[in-house]
Amino acid sequence: MSEDDALELRRLRWRSRRGMRELDRLFERWLDQRWAVSSESERAVFRRLLDCEDDRLWKWFLGHDRPDDADLDTLVQSIRALPHND
Repeated sequence: MSEDDALELRRLRWRSRRGMRELDRLFERWLDQRWAVSSESERAVFRRLLDCEDDRLWKWFLGHDRPDDADLDTLVQSIRALPHND
């Protein structure tokens, strides 16, 4: 991993801290398991996901609602399906 990639990953970890443990863990899990192997387009979708409001994110991850944006929905579903390491 390049120095630029490592710096961006640290920044994303900080942005992923939502103050809601469950969301924090979901984002951390994706960063730990998928970031390094993700395409630039998938990384861009993850950055957009981080711009969404917490209450909306929580509904998506609980499965009570789905994003209108197909790319966001695909990423939410893939994050939900990631194996737990805890």
